[in-house]
Amino acid sequence: MEQKVALVTGGSQGIGEAICRRLADEGMTVIVASRSQEKIETVAASIRERGGRAHAQQLDVGDIDAGKQAIKNIVAEYGGLHVLVNNAGIAKDNLMARIKPDDFDAVINVNLRGSFFLTQAAIRPMIRQRWGRIVNISSVVGLMGNLGQSNYAASKAGVIGVTKSLAREVGSRCITVNAVAPGYIETEMTQDLNEKVKEAFLTQVPCGRFGQSEEVADAVAFLAGERAAYITGQVLTIDGGLYM
Repeated sequence: MEQKVALVTGGSQGIGEAICRRLADEGMTVIVASRSQEKIETVAASIRERGGRAHAQQLDVGDIDAGKQAIKNIVAEYGGLHVLVNNAGIAKDNLMARIKPDDFDAVINVNLRGSFFLTQAAIRPMIRQRWGRIVNISSVVGLMGNLGQSNYAASKAGVIGVTKSLAREVGSRCITVNAVAPGYIETEMTQDLNEKVKEAFLTQVPCGRFGQSEEVADAVAFLAGERAAYITGQVLTIDGGLYM
């Protein structure tokens, strides 16, 4: 893994930050990508302080041309791109009857369209080097649906469809494509929930607790490594048994 380069979108906080740290621990050179230059610089610097290799890449995945150029720059500067983790995502929740077209388009543009075209650019160098790992961060919501998240569910279900289709296309080139579908993970967003809402969530989870970002990162690291070479087109739920 010491010769591998990994690009992680949405790497400035939460699950994305945990993934960046975990892949760096595996020895990879990690490109921490997000729209917030200040936050990704902080994450990259903290990884380097621990002895890892990390660099910041400002990137809005909703900007397709910017994504293509970022891939070209990474390959030129670091000699290749071996792992892509599509983690960047947004949510604009509301009941379906109240979702505005702009809110639907914004969620699809980042969560599905953005990751689709970034992956399209990334598979080209992976095909040339005949090795690659693509890990898409979906959600259990894309599998089971959720009240007030029909637009988010549509985007995450789409990610799963893309994962399975691309896995069939590039498997012969030693490129695997998998998805990780987290459930309720303890992040900045869940910390703002009141206790009654948290308790209601936890009644649905057999493990009786929220997951940790590091637990998602461990799964991503496995799928991004050599030991997962014969695993492709799969959706791994990290949800404490929420969706079975």
